[in-house]
Amino acid sequence: MKNVLIINGHQYYKDIAEGNLTRSYINKADEFLSKNGFTIKHSTVDKEYDINEEVEKFAWADYIIFQYPVYWMSLPWKAKKYVDEIFSTGAGKVTYAGDGRSREDASKKYGSGGLMNDKKYMLSLTYNCPISEFDNKDGFFEGLSLDEANYAVHKTFQFCGAKQLETYSVHDIFKGDLDLNSQLGIFEKILTKNFL
Repeated sequence: MKNVLIINGHQYYKDIAEGNLTRSYINKADEFLSKNGFTIKHSTVDKEYDINEEVEKFAWADYIIFQYPVYWMSLPWKAKKYVDEIFSTGAGKVTYAGDGRSREDASKKYGSGGLMNDKKYMLSLTYNCPISEFDNKDGFFEGLSLDEANYAVHKTFQFCGAKQLETYSVHDIFKGDLDLNSQLGIFEKILTKNFL
């Protein structure tokens, strides 16, 4: 299990979100994984891609890193479009065989029809909001953890059978005092935990 697909889920907005931070994390993941013997392929949602080639990348991958900025509490819309296209096109081949239920066997539950049971995924997120808004009943997310606030993305991968690795997130990215080197060090520690 040495194949990693890194998905660049960034969507470009001039002067607001040009993708430099996302590229910094992808470059760090490339450096770390290459040094540790992994084979890497890349996908970029903000560029033209061939859907069938992307499905083949998912078939090839043992691990998936989904690196994206959180826009309006969720995926950028091009990243959501990518997920919809690739996961749907992979039906019956790579992503899922059905929703898991069976007319013949009532014990088979919804969400158990995934075909990605041998794969693991990691979310790596960039946020404007401070970390203090999570796990805080008085915070914006009303007590939700980081992973709970990203429930829909986790459930999409889990519906297809993929296993969750520890999530990474960086916060307050527009505040002006981001220590990127320190954050990349934290990111590398999580990569070490997830991949070695």
